[in-house]
Amino acid sequence: MTEIDPATSALVLIDLQQRILALPTTPYRGEEVLANALRLRKAFRAAGAPVVVVQVSRPDNPPGSELAFDPEDDKVVTKYTIGGFAGTGLDEYLRGQGVRTVYFGGIATEFGVESTLRAAADHGYDTVAVSDAMTALSDLSHENAITKIFPRLGTVVTTEEVLAALA
Repeated sequence: MTEIDPATSALVLIDLQQRILALPTTPYRGEEVLANALRLRKAFRAAGAPVVVVQVSRPDNPPGSELAFDPEDDKVVTKYTIGGFAGTGLDEYLRGQGVRTVYFGGIATEFGVESTLRAAADHGYDTVAVSDAMTALSDLSHENAITKIFPRLGTVVTTEEVLAALA
């Protein structure tokens, strides 16, 4: 992986809310995904690149709908659909920041992450899926997204590769 340009890159973290992290996920547990996501967040922020935290809101907002971490100065986007672009202002924010490449992490790979990554590609962004900063509800779903879908839409990397490229 080549060096990351913080002036044109952003990290988008999807649905890292307490109740979602508690789901039975695979191949990584919610806590593992959160740990990698927070490592990425720290590195992107240190490099001066924007970080967007996407959270889902449901009409009943069940217990545990709160984010699993304090977003501090990160841009918080609330979505009401599966993906993070529809009706949220995410595209306008990213364009306003000069972003051309979006790095993705979150839960679940085959739902919120995949939907948002596909929309980002449709909007003309270069997409990068951070394979160990996301997890799914089944091994098959995660593996299919990481090996079949995401490579056709952009690049697939690991947390360590991103951190090395930001150093």
